[in-house]
Amino acid sequence: MNSRERIEAAIDHQQPDRVPLDLGATPVSGMHVSSVYLLRQALKLDEPGTPVKVVEPYQMLGEIKPDLMDALGVDAVGLPGPRDFFGCEHKEWKPWTTFDGTPILMPADLNTEPDADGNILVYPEGDKSVPPSARMPNGGYYFDTIERQGPIDDDNLNVEDNLEEFGPITEETLKYFADEAKRLSRESDRAIVANFGGTAFGDIALVPATWLKNPKGIRGVEEWYISTVTRFDYVYELFSRQCEIALGNLAKLHEVVGDLISVAFITGTDFGTQNGPFIGPPAYRKLYQPFHRKINDWIHENTTWKTFMHSCGSIIDLLPDIIDSGFDIINPVQCSAAGMDPQTLKDRFGDKITFWGGGIDTQKTLPFGTPDDVRREAAERLKIFGPSGGFVFNSVHNIQAKTPVENLVALYEAVAKG
Repeated sequence: MNSRERIEAAIDHQQPDRVPLDLGATPVSGMHVSSVYLLRQALKLDEPGTPVKVVEPYQMLGEIKPDLMDALGVDAVGLPGPRDFFGCEHKEWKPWTTFDGTPILMPADLNTEPDADGNILVYPEGDKSVPPSARMPNGGYYFDTIERQGPIDDDNLNVEDNLEEFGPITEETLKYFADEAKRLSRESDRAIVANFGGTAFGDIALVPATWLKNPKGIRGVEEWYISTVTRFDYVYELFSRQCEIALGNLAKLHEVVGDLISVAFITGTDFGTQNGPFIGPPAYRKLYQPFHRKINDWIHENTTWKTFMHSCGSIIDLLPDIIDSGFDIINPVQCSAAGMDPQTLKDRFGDKITFWGGGIDTQKTLPFGTPDDVRREAAERLKIFGPSGGFVFNSVHNIQAKTPVENLVALYEAVAKG
């Protein structure tokens, strides 16, 4: 099998020739830039001091270049949108150094500056005439959102304010996706995972809109979660309008990318905590499921794409409804969360949904275990999740900074060994 065939067979619950591997095809299955740098050095892909590009600056994810994909046997490649979390295009690059001393390349339009405490501030679309939308703490590894929630006047709250980032897709963006899909399909046989945007309902990473210069509406994290109950009608109307726009955009996108795409990243809205879901199945069915079904139904009726959902935490109680909503793939499969036992997940749901993730625990085993611990856990997950397809090997969410490089090498050796 080639890589695309391998991925598609696994999603169709057929046994591929080996378990397929993802690293970096989505913003939730990548690796921090400092860990990418160390892995590239360990594999002797670069000379010491060669910088690594940051392809997603909010989480500081490093570029997984084709040579690294080839070295590890990666089967999926990402097709992100034309702008990042801060509204910047990645056309030119500038040298940068992280707090831990890693040489990197940042998007040239990403304007940053230190504050009085040594934190690094970043501005939407690089515009320093507006307040910063995120900060990297002094000595930190990632950017944290700066909430810019203004006073809320419920008597004059307007859904249009929370719809600012959603709208008909432009011809320029359509051309970008068409060109990139053709380029990626021409350059390798890897399965293309597209993140078109606009289909995540209530993703809390997106609600504050770090890329908008002056976001209006409900933009605070706490305020948003409260509003899903206290302003239910407002949120439901917002989702309805967003869904209508998204369906129109998906039709236009399908016209230009066709079947070059294997997987569509639909949503990264988290529903789980370490100890359980933070909403129950009835709440999911009432607010989210109607729109998930509409998106998934349209895609399955009109395309060959498979649909990808990300939700961290303990979501085993929600999985029957997630499956009923039409999702083909669930990520990151946080096996360390309550109730998320790998064998239980495989036995109950392994023939109904593909587990994209769950390959290694990134909270404990990978950063704090020994290389033997890493090999043992990866081998166990391959043995549990691999049979009869329905599994794409990936770590539980992004691989973090400060992960020992010997553990990274051990992880991918274990995957190659199968």
